[in-house]
Amino acid sequence: MEQVLFNTLETASGKQIGVATLNAQKSLNALNLPMVRALTKQLQRWQQDGHIAAIMLEGCGDKAFCAGGDVRALYQAQQQNPGGFTPEARVFFEEEYRLDYLLHTFGKPVLLWGDGIVMGGGLGLMMGASHRIVTERSRIAMPEVTIGLYPDVGGSYFLGRLPGKMGLFLGLTAYNLNGADARYCGFANHFLGSADKARLLDAMTILNWGDNHTLNHQKLHDALTMLEANSSEHPGHSQLKSHQSLIDELMSGELAQILEKMQGLSSEHSWLLKTRDTMLNGSPLSWALAWEQASLGRSLSLADCFRMELGWSLNCCAFGDFCEGVRALLVDKDRSPQWRYGKGSVPPQEAVNALLADPFPEEHPLADL
Repeated sequence: MEQVLFNTLETASGKQIGVATLNAQKSLNALNLPMVRALTKQLQRWQQDGHIAAIMLEGCGDKAFCAGGDVRALYQAQQQNPGGFTPEARVFFEEEYRLDYLLHTFGKPVLLWGDGIVMGGGLGLMMGASHRIVTERSRIAMPEVTIGLYPDVGGSYFLGRLPGKMGLFLGLTAYNLNGADARYCGFANHFLGSADKARLLDAMTILNWGDNHTLNHQKLHDALTMLEANSSEHPGHSQLKSHQSLIDELMSGELAQILEKMQGLSSEHSWLLKTRDTMLNGSPLSWALAWEQASLGRSLSLADCFRMELGWSLNCCAFGDFCEGVRALLVDKDRSPQWRYGKGSVPPQEAVNALLADPFPEEHPLADL
């Protein structure tokens, strides 16, 4: 069975829309290397094809667009080389980041249907799209703190540009955003009901697509705005927007101060207590990376963020908490990770510095971005 399906929609203008459908329902459309390669190859073709005016990314089924990367495969590869760098991890992360970068720089309109779960690597794809749609069923998160990683796939770039301390909060707590939260944070720029998909496809096929990418972007934006205005569903309430000032206060100060505040947090809001517990049960090394990321990412270009993240991700696999996190959550499923530096305290700076170190002393694999 093909794990990514490709087809084209004919339009009244004579142009076509390329549609890529992630087709791995059993794994909630989690990205593996063959899927990354298939997407990259086809998107490059569509980018160069003058008949293709825009592309659309979607997931098969109604549960998820994409729940993240296939971290089990990376875990299994790493077991063969404990404490060292595995070619499988380098190849996967490098090609995944190249795919994300391709989307960010695609030129033609890229519409992403973010219905259901959009997490980790799925959010990396979403943030590369120019037109990002969420629905009443969307659940969006960067949950890497639970597996000893950190918000990669460009998270250094887009989390650092969120309001206030929101990016750090999302990276430390794995908070699940709904559609309203996603609109507030800019992860999505349109909201439609899940039942509006047929109307969306109809609207895209009757648009007067041309050869000017800028005009095509605007035409699609206008069509989506019209659909949104006439949708029977509405985004609802954003907890993040309502509690921005509280989040900024919790996330202010040094990492040790933030940890102390979260450890002492009591609240009448169950969603906030859940974020507290998720952070405190997560990897302290992941906290440290999310903390470093929040300050570094604001000053780096998108390409520099991907270059930085490739080194960090390989270090997490080789001697960070990644393997133990995946083991506890997805392999043995005991949900009792034995983090390298225990729970409840900031890890030593030398351990953090080792994760931050560039493993590519000569030419970087992503130097050409």
